[in-house]
Amino acid sequence: MGSVLLNIIFGVHILVSVGLVLLILLHAGRGGGISGLFTGMAETFDGSGIVEKNLDRMTVIFAVVFTATTLALFILL
Repeated sequence: MGSVLLNIIFGVHILVSVGLVLLILLHAGRGGGISGLFTGMAETFDGSGIVEKNLDRMTVIFAVVFTATTLALFILL
């Protein structure tokens, strides 16, 4: 039972870590970044678009899951 749980956590950890790298690369840098391709005219008054806000939320969620799986692997191993 323990090895099945460990394998599931490893799988989730790998998927989340790859997803986190991709999400970070999508963030806008100095030149607008890749996320600038998707924002279009969907800018709000404070200068950040809806897509950028959703990208921020997804990055935070992935970071929290990454932290949780890292701690779970540390505890179980």
